[in-house]
Amino acid sequence: MRWRSALFLWLLLILLPFLVSAESWLEVSEEAQAIFPSATRMKASSDTLPVTEIYQLDQPIGFLFETDDLTDFPGFSGDSINLRVGLDTDGHILGIALLGHHEPIFLHGLGEKPLVDFINQYGGLSLKQQVLVGSAQQRIASDDIVYFDGVTKATVSVMVVHDTIISAARKVAQARLTGFGSSVQARLNTDTFAPKSLDELNDEGLLYRWQLSDDDAAAALGVNASRLEDARDPQQPDTVPFIDLTVAVLNPPMVGKNLLGESEYQRVMDALAPGDVALLVGSRGGYHFVADDFVRGTTPARISLRQQGSPLALRDADLFHLQHANFALSLAPFERVNIFTFSDQSGFDPAVPLSVGMTVQLVKNHLESEHVFVDSTYSLPQSVLVAVPAPEKPLPLWQRIWLDRQAEIAVVALYLVLLTGVFVFQHRLARFHRFLTPMRLVSLVFVIGFIGFYAQGQLSVVNIYTLLLSLWNGFDIQVFLLDPILFVLWTYVFISLFLWGRGLFCGWLCPFGAMQELVAIAAQRLRLRQWKVSEAWHQRLIYVKYGVLVVLVSTAFYQLSLAETMAEVEPFKTAVTLVFDRSLPFVIYALALLLISARVHKAYCRYLCPLGAGLAVLGRFRLFSWLNRRSECGSPCRLCEKHCGIHAIHKDGSIDYNECVQCLECVAIISDEHRCVAKKYGKNRKSKRATSSSDESVVVVVSPHVS
Repeated sequence: MRWRSALFLWLLLILLPFLVSAESWLEVSEEAQAIFPSATRMKASSDTLPVTEIYQLDQPIGFLFETDDLTDFPGFSGDSINLRVGLDTDGHILGIALLGHHEPIFLHGLGEKPLVDFINQYGGLSLKQQVLVGSAQQRIASDDIVYFDGVTKATVSVMVVHDTIISAARKVAQARLTGFGSSVQARLNTDTFAPKSLDELNDEGLLYRWQLSDDDAAAALGVNASRLEDARDPQQPDTVPFIDLTVAVLNPPMVGKNLLGESEYQRVMDALAPGDVALLVGSRGGYHFVADDFVRGTTPARISLRQQGSPLALRDADLFHLQHANFALSLAPFERVNIFTFSDQSGFDPAVPLSVGMTVQLVKNHLESEHVFVDSTYSLPQSVLVAVPAPEKPLPLWQRIWLDRQAEIAVVALYLVLLTGVFVFQHRLARFHRFLTPMRLVSLVFVIGFIGFYAQGQLSVVNIYTLLLSLWNGFDIQVFLLDPILFVLWTYVFISLFLWGRGLFCGWLCPFGAMQELVAIAAQRLRLRQWKVSEAWHQRLIYVKYGVLVVLVSTAFYQLSLAETMAEVEPFKTAVTLVFDRSLPFVIYALALLLISARVHKAYCRYLCPLGAGLAVLGRFRLFSWLNRRSECGSPCRLCEKHCGIHAIHKDGSIDYNECVQCLECVAIISDEHRCVAKKYGKNRKSKRATSSSDESVVVVVSPHVS
């Protein structure tokens, strides 16, 4: 029984490492299998990087990760766009899937299909390639540049998607793959040549020789020198160093041509693949960089090359299989000599020191051995380097968008300057009241056509969600800078609220409000009878929009996606953003509101618009109430009240600035001598007083005729 127990314990100890490691392996998920069909198992990252490592047996074949775990690029909604990305070990994006987003244009506008189609273009992309999204410039045929189609009306969102994908994938590549670090500082000089002797090559650092005696090697490895005896080449005497390596980067002619000679150097260079770097390694010591059973053309197990902690994948070029190594200079004979290659795309930077390492196998007992590592540092001299200019740091996304849309920004800014002039000098301009109607028509058409359809400058209650949630979760101005037109309009509207109230936006900047007004003008020309809303019902209905606002904002803090769905009470996306190119229920709803406005002037603005309600709340703190009034307004004159389509003038002649859209029609009436009844009444009263005074001052005396 004892021997069975001992055997069981012995087997348990042997299997323990496998049992422990097996705990970290996971069954391949359906999502991983879809991207990596050859995957047999996977496991979570062993460090803090939030990725899942995908394996085919024991061979790593890629990584699976979510972009939200690695990046935080806020989209137009203020939230990030989360994607699942599969990256292979060569830095190619094998697969990508949309997991979640809150972009209004796709949720409640175009639908998700255009977004999914855009994302699918990234399948197969190499992180070494440059991506141009929606580029209108002449396309250059190049393997290094790829062109992806954008999504019309969703420029901001797709650019956020692009930055999210590339930034997250590069973070994984930089941490897990070679060749995806920071930009190189230099390249190898393959043009300059000057004859050099062996001493000159050594003195100038063009050849690197690494020697360690047994004692030095034992100290570096942290073992007793006696333990190195079994690792030594038995054919080498004890007097030679334990490690004696010569290393040379052959690509620069200053090294390769002097060391190998013209013909041999050319043979080596011709054998390299484009971008490969040739590294000659020769050994004369007691422990060689390759074992006796090393198979040519494979990766060496003993020697390694690293830069900044990342390994450079060495592979034997097998150039000395059919012929012996030949040198133009008289070098001491090597016991082993190989030329290894690695790609410069692996992140090799000639300006960064190289770590040349050796893994030494030491026998512990007759059953097991251990591997210990020692390394040394080699820096290439400046004579074989050519400096590479540092690439310009790319502008932040919001700055790129502002530069791309600077023409639109300029046109909108010019309109806002003119609009400000109209409001500041409205009293002086009142004398030109006959030009108000054509000016207003031009303004309405511009707001609909340019600000609305072209520049996509329709403000929305969703923007209020974004602002409030940003203030709640930590304000980031870059969220709002992503759309320059909306940023400019919101900044202007916010300032104007404290000057003139909500009317400036609702009457002069809202595209859907302009649509309603044009419909009302057309109805007036067609002599359509208006539906009269009684004063009592009007006073009740104007508070409905405030209730809608409270419900929407409260819901946004509870569940943003639900609030975005409820925000469809606004017809802005259907009528303005998508120009009625949407499913039938949304189109019917938007058209119904416009048709109602033909009978009830701007009914949506007056009774339902949550955006107008939000603006009216801040508009209560305005500094100016500039619309002219007369003492006769309301009693006896009520002409302005009857002409106010928005029903913002009370019976006493005062103006309700919380409802007024400041169309300036009352300003035109009160300034028109032929229309303003109060003015006429004042003139008639003055005329009567003047006539009465004249009658009282003239006395006619009639004398009797005396004959």
